[in-house]
Amino acid sequence: MRRVLFLVAAVLAVLGSGSIVHGGDVTYDGRSLIIGGRRKIVFSGSIHYPRTTPEMWPSLIAKAKEGGLDAIETYVFWNAHEPQPGHYDFSGRHDIVSFIKEVHAQGLYACLRIGPFIQSEWSYGGLPFWLHDIPGIVFRSDNEPFKVYMQNFTAKIVSMMKSENLYASQGGPIILSQIENEYGTVQKAYGHEGLAYVQWAAHMAEGLQTGVPWVMCKQNNAPDRMINSCNGKKCGQTFVGPNSPDKPAIWTENWTTRYQVYGEDAPVRSAEDIAFHVTLFIAAKKGSFVNYYMYHGGTNFGRTASAFVTTSYYDQAPLDEYGLIRQPKWGHLKELHAALKLCSTPLLSGVKVNLYLGPQQQAYIFNAVSGECAAFLINNDTINAVSVPFRNASYDLPPMSISILPDCKNVAFNTAKVSSQYTTRTMRRGEVLDAADMWQEFTEAIPNFDSTSTKSETLLEQMNTTKDSSDYLWYTSRFQYESSDTQAILEVSSLGHALHAFVNGQAVGSAHGSHKNPRFKFERSVSLSKGINYVSILSVMVGMPNSGAFLERRAAGLRTVKIRDKLDNYDLTNYSWGYQIGLQGETLQIYIEQRSSQVQWKKFSNAGNPLTWYKTQVDAPPGHAPVALNLASMGKGEAWVNGQSIGRYWPSYHSPNGSAQTWYNVPRSFLKPTGNLLVLLEENGGNPLQISLDAASISQVCGHVTASHMAPVSSWIEHHHRAKNPAKVSGRRPKVLLACPSKSKISRISFASYGTPLGSCTSTLALGTCHSQNSRTAVEEACLGKMKCSIAVSDRRFGGDPCPTKPKSLMVVAECQ
Repeated sequence: MRRVLFLVAAVLAVLGSGSIVHGGDVTYDGRSLIIGGRRKIVFSGSIHYPRTTPEMWPSLIAKAKEGGLDAIETYVFWNAHEPQPGHYDFSGRHDIVSFIKEVHAQGLYACLRIGPFIQSEWSYGGLPFWLHDIPGIVFRSDNEPFKVYMQNFTAKIVSMMKSENLYASQGGPIILSQIENEYGTVQKAYGHEGLAYVQWAAHMAEGLQTGVPWVMCKQNNAPDRMINSCNGKKCGQTFVGPNSPDKPAIWTENWTTRYQVYGEDAPVRSAEDIAFHVTLFIAAKKGSFVNYYMYHGGTNFGRTASAFVTTSYYDQAPLDEYGLIRQPKWGHLKELHAALKLCSTPLLSGVKVNLYLGPQQQAYIFNAVSGECAAFLINNDTINAVSVPFRNASYDLPPMSISILPDCKNVAFNTAKVSSQYTTRTMRRGEVLDAADMWQEFTEAIPNFDSTSTKSETLLEQMNTTKDSSDYLWYTSRFQYESSDTQAILEVSSLGHALHAFVNGQAVGSAHGSHKNPRFKFERSVSLSKGINYVSILSVMVGMPNSGAFLERRAAGLRTVKIRDKLDNYDLTNYSWGYQIGLQGETLQIYIEQRSSQVQWKKFSNAGNPLTWYKTQVDAPPGHAPVALNLASMGKGEAWVNGQSIGRYWPSYHSPNGSAQTWYNVPRSFLKPTGNLLVLLEENGGNPLQISLDAASISQVCGHVTASHMAPVSSWIEHHHRAKNPAKVSGRRPKVLLACPSKSKISRISFASYGTPLGSCTSTLALGTCHSQNSRTAVEEACLGKMKCSIAVSDRRFGGDPCPTKPKSLMVVAECQ
């Protein structure tokens, strides 16, 4: 009875919708964080406030809470908040205080990763570029200039949080702070200055007296008062552990996928793999804090993405770029969280025992003094399913899986058996902007040496010249050509990232590097005239660097420029060069309605011209679905809606499998009902007449469970309570659970089969050799016209057993409308 009462309480804690009570100092021991005097297992998810909008924050946080999270983690973005020394911006998407308050209002904890170097695939790793120009500065080192500015910003953020009573020690939600970020990966490059810097950063942070612990991730030698934590995909295997027996095992970044870069395929990580490694971390490493990076990735608006990183960020996270729930990842992890919370008492206070069950199989058992017991049965074999003996019973383990037994007897969850539905996101075609008379265009002038005001006798480094004010830097020169041969070769070597070349005002070609190798060479045949010839090269950065030691020494832009023909070579590298920072349209901000008239727009004439600005007016799609701009017909550039940049686009740069990001997020808050100004800067010459404004929605849901799948974790306690009466145990069955998003219902069942259906939710489906003829009727009765429905894997539901000798499964595909 005692154990049953404990389990009832545990389930109520997992499933309850009430707000978490905050308050009291946060401490820790070797087992976990201790919040308000109680040990906690904390599941957290990263949501970055500037990668979304304030209007979306409540919905995102609510979905994270519904998914079983206890906390929201975010970086603090220094260069967004302090674009110039002493000039701060905490408005709109940068309103970090409002974001943390929303987390608090929804009853979740917050984890604040101040850094203030953050990496995060964010421009310059979050450092403001003006730091580069501070005399004698060396970033992230025992360097006085850097330490002064770093401390000033860190102290400002802490002071802001304190003034709003946002630390848990003040009754607020913040239970953890982070100083620096993954410094252990670069520390060796800094020698003694690196070690001294780590000690200084820890002492500085501790001196700010937040009342909550500080974390240093990927910092195995973290000073005593700092908790060292793990980042990666497999911390249950790779984490060396806390560097003190008095520190808990913390996982600050469990990568739910990986960020995507232009020219590479979208990375995907399965829900099963994430669940396996979370469970392994908790069981094998006695982990008590896991943060998903990212839980919602969002959008790299404007020029915030780092080098070659796409505008869409971690779209494969449990909440996709548009805030839609991505299944089965979201649902499978929700079930995992519930199952692990059932084990809280033995995990946090019990004695751990390791037991080998086979050559690649083992068990971790946690026995609490009060009698509660939890076990984790692990199969590390990546190919074979196995049956293992444990406490006088046999348990079937799929390949690479872990079964969770909250009472050391009954399986509540297996990491490889996905009972959650699968969802399909559809981009519903909206207004196609295919009328030439609705577009206007403005072509950038090609500057030459004589028209530029900045001159140099050598090729300048790009970042130090533009100061991160633009992706673009014009390099222009002129030379006397005396050869009678009018055909020559233009050769350019660049440190990255792309270029567009013009000779005597005529486009001669483009080239670019890649994420793995931003350096590249350009070689193209050009026509020259005898006498003075002009060379104009637009060097383009696709984001600032964001990682590595000595970031301040990184370089970009042109390195050498040469002209050669059959007789002569002209090395223009050390000629006089003229420079223009940015494009004319950028400088004049012609993407803003009030400033658009500063240039002479013309009627749309012809698609395919390089360095052309396009503008039109569009209406917002009806309804409330997320909006995306389909730019598949365009080449490379940047897009603005009502003066707000929705980011860089580059659909012409295909990955090895031929894919590219074609849809670009337009938050509803950027739009008015009608008359929205859409402006695009096209570098390569795309066709705007095929652009459309589409709506994102979950159009299809699919469920597939077998008789060996787990029933929902919410039913586990009821089963345990009834276990003494086998006649009543039959109520706990695997179920297909289908749910359409809010404001939509199941309008059609496109496939239903109880028996041995072929295929899966991610492949082509077909009826197998065994199929109940009542399948579609039974599912339609349970689901049509409803937002959600539940169908148990049961012979009774489908009018009997269609094939008594065969194991059966239920496959259902439904349309949402």
